[in-house]
Amino acid sequence: MLVNEVIDIIEEFAPPAYAEDFDNIGLLVGDRNSTVTGALITLDTLETVVDEAIEKKCNLIISFHPIIFSGLKKLTGKDYVEKTVIKAIKNDIAIYAIHTALDNQYKGVNDMICEKIGLKNRQILIPRKDSIKKLTTFVPNLQADSVRKALFAAGAGSIGNYDNCSFNLKGEGSFKPNSEANPVVGKLGEVHLEKETQIGLTYPSHLEKKVLQALFNSHPYEEVAYEVRPLENKNQHLGMGMVGELSDVEDEKSFLKRIKTIFKCGCIRHSEFRGKPIKKVAVLGGSGSFAIGNAKAAGADIYLTADLKYHDFYKANNNFVLADIGHYESEQYTKELLHSYLTKKISNFALILTETNTNPIKYI
Repeated sequence: MLVNEVIDIIEEFAPPAYAEDFDNIGLLVGDRNSTVTGALITLDTLETVVDEAIEKKCNLIISFHPIIFSGLKKLTGKDYVEKTVIKAIKNDIAIYAIHTALDNQYKGVNDMICEKIGLKNRQILIPRKDSIKKLTTFVPNLQADSVRKALFAAGAGSIGNYDNCSFNLKGEGSFKPNSEANPVVGKLGEVHLEKETQIGLTYPSHLEKKVLQALFNSHPYEEVAYEVRPLENKNQHLGMGMVGELSDVEDEKSFLKRIKTIFKCGCIRHSEFRGKPIKKVAVLGGSGSFAIGNAKAAGADIYLTADLKYHDFYKANNNFVLADIGHYESEQYTKELLHSYLTKKISNFALILTETNTNPIKYI
């Protein structure tokens, strides 16, 4: 397989459109047209990870975090970023970063955290806005079913846990073909009335090109009448963080001790205990101070995240518990998630989980 073919599989799972605007995802180093000999899956790409890729004959590194985050003006090896990039280039190793495209995926980073903890009734903590569009089109009654099926196959018509969703109205369309037209029905220069079905359905905005192509390919008319408009609806299956419930309540201290074991935390910094049981849990892998208000609004008893600052802990305000379990610790199982997904899709070459611990934080 070519690097580009692997990228297509990755981006089917976590489309680039899911990534945050500030992020730097995608192919950061390497040639899209190179043949893949093996892929190393890692949370971070460092020099030691590149060394491991060389040793294991992997010329593709699939990384959660991007090694290049801000712009590089020079490549002189002055810091760990430049050294890593130079080593990858010298050894013809491509680097692909997925980061917030996977953070926002419903079955992504935060779902993996919930899975490890054992949370049920999971919901997105901060549902994504401006990610849903509505398509309305008008099709002759006889072809309405085939057009609907083509649109469903392209990814349109999914709402939460339901698919093949559409609304259909019977009516009558009119048109008059001019001398340049090549109508399927009707005659040139004459007004024609056709029994039609108005089909309305929604789709994720990143699938627009695919959905419209399916419409044009399946529609019988020479000129397809259709309307597209963005919706303000929040996407309940796309966004940052998650909130779920434990099967049974746990006391605060016992719960955090269990979290410490599951995520192999060197320590857990937390706000003051309230002396109340834990039932509803909010999570957000990586830096999550921006979502403290969302966790509170969701009615969480505790919010697990990372990179909280001193003053962030005051925001708990005895309403719930804030717990910093560590950045690496909260995201470490992302490697397993990627490996599990890719091994189901690819059998052409070795997919290897890195053995390199890239956590820069140590505990004494």
